[in-house]
Amino acid sequence: MSFLHFLEGLRNPFCDAFFSTVTHLGEETFFIVFGLIFFWCINKKEGYYLLSIGFIGTIVNQFLKLWFRVPRPWVKDKDFTIVESARAEATGYSFPSGHTQSSVGVFGGIARFNKKLWIRIICILACVLVPLSRMYLGVHTPADVFVSVALSLMLVFGLYPLIQKCFDNAKIMRILLISMVVLSAGLLAFVLFYNFPSDVDLNNLSSGTKNAYKMLGCTLGIYIAFEIDKSFINFDTSGSLISQILKFVLGLIPLLGIKEGLRFPLNAIFGGSYLADGVRYLLIVLFAGCVWPLTFKWFAKIGRK
Repeated sequence: MSFLHFLEGLRNPFCDAFFSTVTHLGEETFFIVFGLIFFWCINKKEGYYLLSIGFIGTIVNQFLKLWFRVPRPWVKDKDFTIVESARAEATGYSFPSGHTQSSVGVFGGIARFNKKLWIRIICILACVLVPLSRMYLGVHTPADVFVSVALSLMLVFGLYPLIQKCFDNAKIMRILLISMVVLSAGLLAFVLFYNFPSDVDLNNLSSGTKNAYKMLGCTLGIYIAFEIDKSFINFDTSGSLISQILKFVLGLIPLLGIKEGLRFPLNAIFGGSYLADGVRYLLIVLFAGCVWPLTFKWFAKIGRK
């Protein structure tokens, strides 16, 4: 906590605003945006790479949160204050940091895959600034952040050669994707059936349960989408700049419609169960992986000379 108290003493309105902005790069929305840009518009292989880093990293992150059940810094030290604007997104247990895991996974993956120096520099800066922002804002300790960085880098460098060598081998990719489904199912089984101690924070456990259902929906969705694409679609990401912009923007609108528009109806159908979130995220990934790509041949014609 001593380092967090040191950062607390350095806070000022400018830095508060700066790090409050930077920290958003570790949120789910940015993971979705960057994942879709690569998956739809740049390189399908890199899209699977980034999504695999994100999904596996989130599964491991959620398991560790519920296994160690480390309270947030302001809970451990009642005299410690945080930047209040960061409180709303600081859900669940503290260790390890989810924002750090997501940002280092995404930007580290882009830096590993991309050979352009300026892109790598920007990505490395993001990998440094987002973890720092979590500590500056007071929502994570150095241990929370450093473990997440280590786990994300292991996935970035571990999955890169696997995806590079095996992407065109459907059998090996199938094993990887099924393994992700099994991991997420294991996480869900853990949160549902593990005998947590009586002093477990019910709000944090509820957050972990909700995320476990989401991850099962995501991993099941990406596996089904992979099989459908391999068998029937085999979509290509190429196209002119204008076609790529239209493809992304016009695809993002219905995807966000599924993400937000189906929240209430599915909750009503499933009686408020977190299963509704799992189904919603399954539909999101299926739309992204095997419904919207059906339009890509048409988009590829736009701007073609």
